[in-house]
Amino acid sequence: MIPAAFQYYRPKDMAGVLAILAEHGDDARVMAGGHSLIPMMKLRMAEVPHLIDLQEVGGLSGISIDDRITIGAMTTQAELIDNDALAQAAPILREAALQIADPQIRYMGTVGGNLANGDPGNDMPGLMQCLNATFTVVGPDGERSLAARDFYEAAYMTGREDNEVLTAISFARPQGGHAYEKQKRKIGDYATAAAAVQITKSDGSCAGASIAMTNLSDTPVFSEAAGAALAGTSVDTSAVKAAVAAMLADIDPVEDNRGPIAFKRHVAGVILARAIERAWSRA
Repeated sequence: MIPAAFQYYRPKDMAGVLAILAEHGDDARVMAGGHSLIPMMKLRMAEVPHLIDLQEVGGLSGISIDDRITIGAMTTQAELIDNDALAQAAPILREAALQIADPQIRYMGTVGGNLANGDPGNDMPGLMQCLNATFTVVGPDGERSLAARDFYEAAYMTGREDNEVLTAISFARPQGGHAYEKQKRKIGDYATAAAAVQITKSDGSCAGASIAMTNLSDTPVFSEAAGAALAGTSVDTSAVKAAVAAMLADIDPVEDNRGPIAFKRHVAGVILARAIERAWSRA
């Protein structure tokens, strides 16, 4: 399909972006790679009279690695995959990015675009909740920080105001073992269920676990209870079952073209158990 008519802008700096947002209010939207917004516009699920392309705005891409890792919002999925230093510091990012769509999309699709629009099917929101990331947004009143675990309010509704732009993502360098597991119908599809897991080990026991899942509710689901079920255990079968049960109590899938509710809950349990076991083997 063809989207409704819109005015296209390509400002050179953030001041220009914010000025357009201020002028046009709810009628304006920013676009990063375009792989989330443009399909919605073509399907007439979103009408955007004023479209602001961020491609020419400087300072929104790049990866900085220290005790905390900072990723510019316009950094592409391909750049995550190709950055060897990032793969050493936070290998779960490469593992997840390799499972997003296909290479053509990963060369254009950005981290910020994947995070900012609140699509419950996107991979990065749950992953960033697992990593306890912080999002930096900029608006007319300046810069502020939002926790990834508090950012998602409902499907396509987030803590970012319409006149704000997501500019960066940061999180502490993850420790221990990791896994990102995803079940999907075909290459390039959204997940039926996906799980991001980070586990730390001490003296043969789980010292801590962070677990989040994707596309099983109208927001990504970070389950504190699932992580707590593993803490202090040897991550044996009973502990894994307890963690899965805790997550299943937190999700709320709906029936759609990926299957009925019972199937999605079954897939969620299988994927989460697999992710926990693989993360533990790497811890």
